[in-house]
Amino acid sequence: MKQFFKMTFASMLGVLFAFAVLTIVVGLLTVAVCVSIGSTSSTTPVLQSGESVFRLSLSGAMPDSPADRSLSLWLGEDETLSLKDVLAAIRNAKEQNTIKGIYLDMGVLRTGTAGIDAIRRALMDFRESGKFIVAYADNYSQGSYFLASVADQVYLNPQGLLGLSGIASQTLFYRGLLEKAGIEMNIFKVGTYKGAVEPFLSDKLSDANREQITSYITGIWNHVVNGIAESRQIPASTVSDFADEGLFFADPSKAVECQLIDGLKFRSEVENLLKEKAGQTGQRLKTAGVAKLKKPGKKGRKYRNKIAVVYAEGEITPTPASSPYRSEKCITEELADELRKLKEDEEVKAVVLRVNSPGGSAYVSEQIWKQVFELKKSKPVVVSMANVAASGGYYISCAASKIVAEANTLTGSIGVFGMFPNAAGLFGKLAVGSDVVKTAAYADMGNLARPMTDEEKALIQGYVERCYQTFLTRCSDGRGLSVGEIDAVGQGRIWRGEQALKAGLVDELGGLDRAIDLAVELAGIYNYTLITVPEPRDFFMELLKKQLDETKVSLVRDMIGEDYEYFRTLQQLRSTYGIQARIPYELKPL
Repeated sequence: MKQFFKMTFASMLGVLFAFAVLTIVVGLLTVAVCVSIGSTSSTTPVLQSGESVFRLSLSGAMPDSPADRSLSLWLGEDETLSLKDVLAAIRNAKEQNTIKGIYLDMGVLRTGTAGIDAIRRALMDFRESGKFIVAYADNYSQGSYFLASVADQVYLNPQGLLGLSGIASQTLFYRGLLEKAGIEMNIFKVGTYKGAVEPFLSDKLSDANREQITSYITGIWNHVVNGIAESRQIPASTVSDFADEGLFFADPSKAVECQLIDGLKFRSEVENLLKEKAGQTGQRLKTAGVAKLKKPGKKGRKYRNKIAVVYAEGEITPTPASSPYRSEKCITEELADELRKLKEDEEVKAVVLRVNSPGGSAYVSEQIWKQVFELKKSKPVVVSMANVAASGGYYISCAASKIVAEANTLTGSIGVFGMFPNAAGLFGKLAVGSDVVKTAAYADMGNLARPMTDEEKALIQGYVERCYQTFLTRCSDGRGLSVGEIDAVGQGRIWRGEQALKAGLVDELGGLDRAIDLAVELAGIYNYTLITVPEPRDFFMELLKKQLDETKVSLVRDMIGEDYEYFRTLQQLRSTYGIQARIPYELKPL
């Protein structure tokens, strides 16, 4: 015990010391940054002589919306790319005469197919300028290769792997664990396909849940296979056979033989090739990154008419996550406040709501839906769906003037559930007793120390069913379909964007750019300024918050090692208490 307190004290002292050092560094750099900002009249990056290749290094997670990372870069951190910045950089690279081509430096990219599809479209548009695209990786993940396949030439390290292996979906089941702990989950749901509750009720997937998972992962895989085949000008069977035969572990020359890779080269050889293509001389390849190319070469004129792009990303929760191991983005009622402000802003002529959410709190979803509904009365609202806009994510979208989704956006999942634990068994194991004094029959409803009565269960089930009927009504009113038609494609069923289009749940397939164009058309304007909501918050406070969040997560990771992801998943279950409109899966990238 003594040793434990020593270690705990040492860890706390280390964190405090790190915070003190960070504070001093930020203070010292503040002056330097202010001088830098004050010494220039433009924030537009200027390409240095010879920077004729755009190096697009893609790895790690890629959120939709950007964060202000300027000072983080001063501290030597790698830049966390956002989809918005990557697309802007590709678009600007196409327009800049000094840029001769793109070097796709691929790592393990952890994002959904909707984001990858958007980047692929941008790269294909870039190629129309006649400029080159060359891709290289030491090892290609499935998603990074799907993206890289649009390049003119695709190279792999001579000892590398091409990770084309197909798509699998895994669901963890907790019923046995809860039984051992003496906890029973009381489940209430509406929706045949609402699989979020199955991990607490069963040891395997239901037939309906297996059907929907099979449907959407098969659709995504076919999309990937056909996209690669078209870009590489090879039969689709060549791509699928490569995965089916497990050739990702074969000698890399097999990938060349199958025409999936153009050659096996070391990075230095690829960079020498790029120097030749760009007409560069010298020892090193000169490149420009996203940071320099995400802003246009010339400042555009600012117009009074504005189109606001509002980012709604993450789980829908009553309050932001405050635990030390969760620093992801989330959607709260602050979004409703932002929409209310935009309604009152006469300069904003239309709003594009970019949704990337698996859902969450049914109550918060209803509050946001109300503000979308009210906003649409005064100006067009176009929803742009990203990787996922399902359950509560669809709830907040359904009232929009128009909905645009990617072909592989996961959406729909119109259903509701509630989970309430009964810990009487756990209390018994711990020899903990309980006694209650109450003034009404249901005053202690939800008491963890006893099982629910049949009457209590009936009350909650009735409430969940009313929530579902409200959800159906919101969708019916927003989509112009009958409640019966919505129920037929509801029942908690998850649909891919292409399927949702046929079902009438979305209006078009496309990305954020198409949603913006549609908003402009509906607003009936020609000249406009694009603004992002919410605007970046206080520069230094956001930096400090981020550093502290990452320090907390790092400490937890160090303590529990490889079990961190399982621990994080179990802790997320706390957010599913009560009535929820969310999909059941932690969506994995390709």
